[in-house]
Amino acid sequence: MKTIFVVDDSDTNLMWAKNALEGTYKTYALPSAQRMFGLLSKITPDLILLDVDMPEMDGYDALASLKADGKLMGIPVIFLTARSDAASEIRGFEMGALDFINKPFSPPVLIRRIEMHIEQDRLLKEATSKLRKLHNATISVIADMVEHRDEVTGGHIERTQNYLEILIEELIRAGAYEDELKSWDLSLVLPSAQLHDVGKIAISDVILNKPGKLTDEEFDKIKTHCIEGEKIIDQIILKSGDEGFLYHAKRFAGSHHEKWNGTGYPRGLSGTDIPLEGRLMAIVDVYDALCSWRPYKEPFTHRQAIDIIAKDSGTHFEPALIDALLTIEHKFEETQINLKNNTSEALQ
Repeated sequence: MKTIFVVDDSDTNLMWAKNALEGTYKTYALPSAQRMFGLLSKITPDLILLDVDMPEMDGYDALASLKADGKLMGIPVIFLTARSDAASEIRGFEMGALDFINKPFSPPVLIRRIEMHIEQDRLLKEATSKLRKLHNATISVIADMVEHRDEVTGGHIERTQNYLEILIEELIRAGAYEDELKSWDLSLVLPSAQLHDVGKIAISDVILNKPGKLTDEEFDKIKTHCIEGEKIIDQIILKSGDEGFLYHAKRFAGSHHEKWNGTGYPRGLSGTDIPLEGRLMAIVDVYDALCSWRPYKEPFTHRQAIDIIAKDSGTHFEPALIDALLTIEHKFEETQINLKNNTSEALQ
C-alpha cells in the first residue's frame, strides 16, 4: 500500500483527506510542515499533499526544503490550495510541484489525481533507474579502462569507493557538513568517485608503470592527471549536456591531491577551499596506497596506515575528517579484509 502525507493546518481538511484516502492509501494527517519533516526522518512517503498557506512554514518554503535535501528531493508533491491565481501556480510548478488541487476538493477527483501522479512517478522512477544504471555502467567501464593501464593499482577504484562510502556515512551520522551532505545524492556521488583518476589516460605507460622512483620531471607529468581528468569530464559534460551527473566526478578528479595546508596540487588550495569531495578522497586514496603493494614498497598494515594518516592531520588532511576516520577505522580494516577474501575466491 502506498504511503501519503497530507499536510494542512486545517483539521477539517485533514479529516476530509484522510477519510477519502483511508483504505486505499496509508495516510498520515499532519498539521504543519514541521511535523512533516519530523516524520520524514522515519518514513519516506510515496506522495505529499501539501497545503500552500500555513503559519510558520508555508508550502513554498517546505517544498524548497524538500528539494534542497538529496534524500527527500525525489518525493512528489501536490499542492493543496484555495488560491486560484496563475502566479501562485507558476511559482509552485517552477519550484517542482507536480500539480495543484483546489480546496475544497472532491474526494473522487482527489483520488483520481493521486492515482495518475503516482503512476507517472512510478514510470519516471523506472526510466530514471535505467538511465542511472547506464550512467554508472559507463563510468565503471571508463574507470576499469584507466585502472587496467596502471599495472600496480589493481582494485584501487573499488576499494576507495567502499572506503569513501563508510567515511561519508559516518559524517552523516555525526551531523558533520550537514547542509552540504544533505544535498548529495549518494547513488550519484559514490559511482562518480570512480573517475577520480581518469586523467591518467593522458599519462604515458612508461611513466605510469615505472618500477622505480620517478624523476622530478616524471612526477610533474603524473601531477597533471588532475587537470587532465577535469578536461576529460568537461568533454563528457559538453557532449552529453548532463552536468549534474558528473558534477561530483569533476571535483573528485581535480582536487583529490590537494592538501589541507595548501602544499598539494594542482592548484595549491588549502582548508575548506578544497572541495569536500577532494578532502574525503585524499584520505581514502592515501589509505589504499599505503595498504597496497607497490614496486618500491611492501604494503603497510592497517594500523600503520591509520597512524601515518593521523599524524598528517592538519597538514595533509582535514582534522575533522580524520576524527571521523578514527571513529570508524575498524570498518576500513573489515572492508579491506572482505575485499581481499572476495578477490581470492574469485581467482580460485
